[in-house]
Amino acid sequence: MRIDAHQHFWKYHPQRHEWIDESMKSIRRDFLPKDLKPILDQTGIDGCVAVQAEESLQETNFLLDLAEENDWIQAVVGWVDIGSPDLNKTLDHYNHFSKLKGFREILQAKDPRYMLRDEFIQGLKLIHSKGLTYDILVFPQHLSAVLELVKKCEGHAFVIDHLAKPFIKDGEWREWKKTMKPLAERDYIYAKLSGLITEADWKKWKKEQILPYLEIALELFGPNRLMFGSDWPVCLVTGKYESVWRLIDDFTSTLSLQEKDQILGLTAMKFYKIPQA
Repeated sequence: MRIDAHQHFWKYHPQRHEWIDESMKSIRRDFLPKDLKPILDQTGIDGCVAVQAEESLQETNFLLDLAEENDWIQAVVGWVDIGSPDLNKTLDHYNHFSKLKGFREILQAKDPRYMLRDEFIQGLKLIHSKGLTYDILVFPQHLSAVLELVKKCEGHAFVIDHLAKPFIKDGEWREWKKTMKPLAERDYIYAKLSGLITEADWKKWKKEQILPYLEIALELFGPNRLMFGSDWPVCLVTGKYESVWRLIDDFTSTLSLQEKDQILGLTAMKFYKIPQA
């Protein structure tokens, strides 16, 4: 089963989506299931994981409604205020939504120490106690704090989105690899091969620029803890969905069939507890 483990939907609103700046104006429009489904069909992908792009419970509800209407949206990674004193009550409300598999926050926009607050750590422990996952969206400069965080939540299910956005445009990988390595040594930490072409030169990126980062990720995490994600529609600012798919499909072509299947779907199914169709 082929799964796109990281994509977004939205009804574009200038205030709610202010992160879509002038350089990304090509994606200042609605992106809904009707836009994605033909692309998935064309590339032979069976389903996807819809990930929050806005920090509100309204966003979580929006994605859950879409998942209810479209059975190929296999899982939802929503938003919730992890540090809220009302977190347990909120989680109880969402308990009956079987497609809600985890949560995410835009940590890349916050000070690294934000994630080390006591209330944040306790909130993470609470969501994990309920069998839910957490997507970590950060830049490389956050990774030392991420390591502190996961040490305080040993054994809980985390996935690092977009390989922590390495500086592909600058060709820097040594320090990134050094800070990723201790995270990868923990078998409860996963990573997504997603969002990489937008970290390269938007106008002239080539797969040769991105391959070193894919190879390092494979070396550190292995195929059983890596998952493909398109980051659609964000990826459209610099390439087509098919370009992202081809990049990962070609990269995994030298692996065994089992290893390829892990990266292209089975890892995501295991991490997000997606039932086999």
